[in-house]
Formats: sequence, C-alpha cells, structure tokens
Amino acid sequence: MSVALSKRGDVEPFHAMDVLAQANRLRAAGTDVISMAVGQPSDPAPLAVREAARAALERGRIGYTDSLGLPALRRAIADHYADHYGVAVEPSRVAVTTGSSAAFNLAFLAMFDVGDRVAIAAPGYPAYRNIMAALGIEVVEIDLAGAAYLSADHIAAAHDAAPLKGLLFASPANPTGTVVPPQAMKALLEAAAERGVAVISDEIYHRLSYVGPDTTALAFDADVTVINSFSKYYCMTGWRIGWMVLPEKLVRPIERIQQSLYISPPELSQIAAIEAFGASVELDAVKARYAKNRALLMERLPMLGFPLAAPMDGAFYAFCDVGRLSNDSMDFAYRMLAEAHVAATPGRDFDTLNGHRTLRFSYAGRSEEMAEALDRIGLWLARR
Repeated sequence: MSVALSKRGDVEPFHAMDVLAQANRLRAAGTDVISMAVGQPSDPAPLAVREAARAALERGRIGYTDSLGLPALRRAIADHYADHYGVAVEPSRVAVTTGSSAAFNLAFLAMFDVGDRVAIAAPGYPAYRNIMAALGIEVVEIDLAGAAYLSADHIAAAHDAAPLKGLLFASPANPTGTVVPPQAMKALLEAAAERGVAVISDEIYHRLSYVGPDTTALAFDADVTVINSFSKYYCMTGWRIGWMVLPEKLVRPIERIQQSLYISPPELSQIAAIEAFGASVELDAVKARYAKNRALLMERLPMLGFPLAAPMDGAFYAFCDVGRLSNDSMDFAYRMLAEAHVAATPGRDFDTLNGHRTLRFSYAGRSEEMAEALDRIGLWLARR
C-alpha cells in the first residue's frame, strides 16, 4: 500500500524540541542533564489555578464550551487589559484558544491566503516560519543585522521591495528577550497601517519585562491582532490555553475556523485559567527568581566566551554569539549536551541565515541549576 506524503511535512524541525528529546533520552539512561533548551517555567501553575481545576474535576463533566471560550474567561481577559494596560477591550473581541500555537494557526488561516507575503524578524520564533510555510504563505524574514528589533524602516524597505500582506512581531521577543520601546512600536504600527499591512503582535512574554512596564500594541491600534498565552508568566504550559484579541471583522472568521479545527479550547484549562489573573503575588515571586537568573547569566556568559547577541530585556532567554568557539551551533549544542550535560538551543531554530553562530539559553529553571549549568560549561570549555 502506498503512503501519501505532503510537502507540508518538509518544514524545518523545531530544534529546541529535538534537543529536549535527546536530553530526555540521556536522563532516561541515568545522566544528570540540566536543560536550558526549552522556554518552559519550572514552577507549577498557581495554587488557585490548580484548586479550581481540582474542584471542576470533582464536579464531574468536562465537555465542550462555546468555540470562542467560556464567557467568564473572556470577561476576565478583557478586564485584564483594563487593569494591566489601561486599554478597553470588549469581551466579544476575545477568542480563547488551545495555547498560543492554535492562535497562530487561526490567525494565519483567517488573515492570509496561499502566496501572501508576511514579514517576521530573523532571529525569531521558528514556529512562525514553519506554520506559515506549511500553509503556503510566503515568509519574508527580515535580517535584523545587529538591530535589537524590527523597526518602521525595516517594514518600509521590505514593503518597497515587494508588497507585504502581513507583519508579525514579538515584544518581548523569542529568542532574544528584546523589548520594543513604546515609541518604536508606535512608529512600526503606523508604518504598517500606512501600507495596508495587517499586524499580529505576539505578547506571550508580557509581564516578564525587566526594563519597564508592558506595552500592548492595542494601545496604538485597535485593529492589531494580539496573541497571548497563560503558558509563560502564568506557568501553565501543559494546560494548553491561550487567547487572541481580534479586530471585529476577524471574530466570526476565527470562530468558524476554530469550530472545525479545535471545536473549543479545553474546558478544564479554561475554568482554571480564570483564577490565574488573581495570582500575581505568587507569580511575581517566580519572576523575581528569573531576574536573579538573568543577572547571573548576563555576568557569566560573556566571561565564558558567549557574548550577548541581543539585549536581555524580558522573557527568560539569553541569546549568545558562539562564533569565537564554533561555526556550527548545531554541532556545538549537541556536543555540549553529550559532554557537559547542559542543553541549549542552536540558533538554527531562530535564524536560518546566521543561526550557525548563535545559541539560546533559557533561564526559567531553579537558580541552583542555572549556576551549576554555567559551572559545567566552564569546565567543559576548559577541557576542550
């Protein structure tokens, strides 16, 4: 019997997950591995979140919800925009999703057709590129070439070369952690609007900025599609729950696509997520540990020969240049895992052009582990 294979499966692997799989194999064989590869909090979801889930399970039935999510959660998300940003959002514009990954799928499907040109930054989160490529969208990777973030000038130049249909940017960004300053964000959005370019703002690392308050793109343009998630600040990665704030015209198209692709987000996670917004004291204590880890990495990584390739403004990442040590970050990452037992993500994930000389370290783990990982890397480099 023949097997059908589409070209969509030829997308680049998500190398962070491949590194994690190899780290897990080593652990299963008895090796003590410290992972700094995957952007995942090491803390559990807040206690109130877990208690709400436990109570829902005891009540019994967990089923489908409205495709756009539970009304109570949509209202809680809308209230969050008023409380945290001072921005008014109607609950009717909120779509709850099965993690931010589903939100990106929905946005790309509802906003762009095959062949449309959509700009992203390089380096950038690999799933942007991989999902759009699988959907037949033409990905325009804008080489930041040492700049910290996408600017209005970048968009103007890319659009002048050939018209863009869309722009996707993140602040704080993955893999760099860089935050786009408010006035630069305003200029970026104005440049896109002047050219008729639809914008998606990835804000999943909000509440994890160390250089100032969060700025949502909605503060400057109500027609931006904003994607956020309970995974990062709220420590709920495995709960697979995220959200979108949509322009009115996109609400019904997103709902129709969600109905067929996902039916609805998981009800248990929705019920629990309502409680996440009240857990700031607990979650800010976790963020304080990230800040401690950040200070440690900012000091020690350059001393080890890994100069920072971008400002560590937010999220929980250090993006480093390893060009003095290797011209093949993929090989370097796997050798560091095999020999030093520390996992990091090769830059190829984030930048297909220049990623051969960069690594991303996640510092979301325990502070003791972060210090131990740096010690191991130092000893390994000394032996080399």
